[in-house]
Amino acid sequence: MLLYLNDMDERADSLPEPADTGMPARAAATDSAIGPGGGTPRAGTSGRVDGAVQPPAAALPGTTVQGPALEAPSPSSNAVPKSALPPHALPTGHLVRPVPAHARPAGEPLHPHVAAETGADAALPPPVTVRRPVRQTLPIVVSSPHSGRHYPDDLLTRTGLDERTLRSSEDSFVDELFAAAPELGAPLVAATFPRVYVDANREPYELDPAMFSDPLPDYVTTRNARIAAGLGTIARVVSNAVPVYAGKLAFEDAVHRIEGYWRPYHTALTEAIEETRSRFGYCILVDAHSMPSNVQTIGADGRAYPVGDIVLGDCHGTSCSPVLTSRMERLLGHQGYRVRRNTPYAGGYVTRHYGRPDLGIHALQIEVKRGLYMDERKLERTSGLQRLAADMRRAIAGLATFDPRRPLGDAD
Repeated sequence: MLLYLNDMDERADSLPEPADTGMPARAAATDSAIGPGGGTPRAGTSGRVDGAVQPPAAALPGTTVQGPALEAPSPSSNAVPKSALPPHALPTGHLVRPVPAHARPAGEPLHPHVAAETGADAALPPPVTVRRPVRQTLPIVVSSPHSGRHYPDDLLTRTGLDERTLRSSEDSFVDELFAAAPELGAPLVAATFPRVYVDANREPYELDPAMFSDPLPDYVTTRNARIAAGLGTIARVVSNAVPVYAGKLAFEDAVHRIEGYWRPYHTALTEAIEETRSRFGYCILVDAHSMPSNVQTIGADGRAYPVGDIVLGDCHGTSCSPVLTSRMERLLGHQGYRVRRNTPYAGGYVTRHYGRPDLGIHALQIEVKRGLYMDERKLERTSGLQRLAADMRRAIAGLATFDPRRPLGDAD
């Protein structure tokens, strides 16, 4: 039994469906950013040619790159043939049922009309940034779908919420906690848009019909536990069930957000995973999140207890090897953290969707208590961020020698 004291956190993601490796990359990381629609395959194409992995994001339209380009992955005899790839491993255009052409506003390109917390539209970054090592040396990809804090104008003009309430759903600064990944030799994929605008850790079209002024197409999922909780792809509420919008949205607003923000994020993440699997023969995906410090569980004695410092979610052993989960649990426990598994956060869309151990993709969600590194009332960093970031660096490095192709998957 669980007791929750915050309504906008990763627990809805888990609701049911209807040590030094000795291999750090010495060069500085490469930053690339994918804009709306960047890298999305054209209709009727697979985005892959003769089973080859797509080019790095740096080579895709709508992408900006700073620094040297990523070295192309070397061919691997362990690469999975195209015919064996699951839907989630294909380019993002194949992740969902096709969206009819009429669903997109006629004559209106899917470019975001956005405004930063402070600043004009032109100052905003693209929806997703990919920080890449100059040469990838770890079989790891880190994703941060909820750390975005650039609020589009079409959200700010439609909500009466104050800044603190609106930002209460952020996994604030989580991208900073894992910023060492590129230095270690692993790419970091991070959303720049906030989850309250569109949630990258949801299916693309989980929408509440009550939020929209017009009927929703048949391909939209309109009923499940997440939608009922107000936490679909476009959230109806933030913390403590506070409504986000005073009025209704149009369905074209949802299309704009999903196709212009959600899809570029998953295009970038899919490419990073496939590049990693092509290079190493497998991929470890670490999906990074944070949780409110006031989340509690109720024990067998009926008393409420803190969840702990960190919760690891492997969808109850289905999204990655349990040996990998055990290794991360040990790595964090040895650093003094209280670690739990799957309760109350077993894994969201990213973990469920990409985690396919049978195809060499091992996805593990990590939830970190916000009080360890930030002031949750002021939404500001504390001195704990530097220490926690150093510990996350050690944890990522400690996963490097895990190899699912070994009998036990663990070199320890």
